[in-house]
Amino acid sequence: MATMASLFLKTPTPSPSLPKSPLVHFRAGSGRLTPGPARIRCGLIEPDGGKLVDLVVEAPQRDLRKRQATSLPQIKLSKIDIQWVHVLSEGWASPLKGFMRESEFLQTLHFNSLRLVDDGSIVNMSVPIVLAIDDLCKNNIGDSTSVALVDDKDKPIAILNDIEIYKHNKEERIARTWGTTAPGLPYAEEAITHAGNWLIGGDLEVIEPIKYHDGLDRFRLSPAELRDEFTRRNADAVFAFQLRNPVHNGHALLMTDTRRRLLEIGYKNPVLLLHPLGGHTKADDVPLQWRMKQHEMVLEDGVLDPETTVVSIFPSPMHYAGPTEVQWHAKARINAGANFYIVGRDPAGMGHPLEKRDLYDADHGKKVLSMAPGLERLNILPFKVWRQ
Repeated sequence: MATMASLFLKTPTPSPSLPKSPLVHFRAGSGRLTPGPARIRCGLIEPDGGKLVDLVVEAPQRDLRKRQATSLPQIKLSKIDIQWVHVLSEGWASPLKGFMRESEFLQTLHFNSLRLVDDGSIVNMSVPIVLAIDDLCKNNIGDSTSVALVDDKDKPIAILNDIEIYKHNKEERIARTWGTTAPGLPYAEEAITHAGNWLIGGDLEVIEPIKYHDGLDRFRLSPAELRDEFTRRNADAVFAFQLRNPVHNGHALLMTDTRRRLLEIGYKNPVLLLHPLGGHTKADDVPLQWRMKQHEMVLEDGVLDPETTVVSIFPSPMHYAGPTEVQWHAKARINAGANFYIVGRDPAGMGHPLEKRDLYDADHGKKVLSMAPGLERLNILPFKVWRQ
């Protein structure tokens, strides 16, 4: 009887082709893309801002924070909001320390980047990480400078301090994130269109690590935990591959060939971060539980080497915002320690919600990654699909 891994891997698919050795990092120059040599460095790449953000309250202080939360105005979080709290708490969006205030929101929308106050340097940030509230909630907050964030059972999840409330211009947000305001964008319909007319930003204190109790928490490694694991394995390069569907034959060939080429150019122990997206996805995507079962079988059957592969879940919700969102996916992997990022056709893309065509040009994602502000330290590995 065929294994689960082989059932997926025998799905007919075009073969991917990586750039010929030496491996190249595509970068912008004089208005066009020019190849340059991959940069061989010892140790893991530094996180954005030089230090991983950790917003989880230390254990001895948690009871105190819970008591404080009961005396504050409350904001009830949706499932997607809690996923963003998870993302922020573990430092995936480092150096961001909470839901965006207006200056951060505007920089993200208009520049796809944030300028750091400390030294004026630029880090990539292409997707707004914001919390919406309605008029009633805004009025309840009043003059308070802190609020409690609670789940649907009123359990305190976090405290947001030094808050700032500002207007939620939904049309501008949708237009600049997706390049269209057409109805039917999955994330916009779920989290923006019917959300409140205000955004609230501030510094986040997360009372306890976010857990989902769905049998998959063991796969949800934080950036700090991933860095520790890469160090334990003596990785001198980390190449990340995100997917929101099962691994198929083309994926497997691509990942094994990438490691071979990294060895060819001088790395001693490149490690693969197989990093499926685990936050909100649209209804017709393969559910996370099934994807993770298949990923485990891929390792058990030896399709990918367990000694040089780390499987972990990326907790971010999915926007399907194409070239804009793929920058966020790449930036987050820098914070997890990856210095190579594999990108293929139409990353983070989707079909147009009203017309029978793709919403984005299939090649724009990898081109944008090669030019995006704040991603200069990341080696982008584009691959082509040859159709027979």
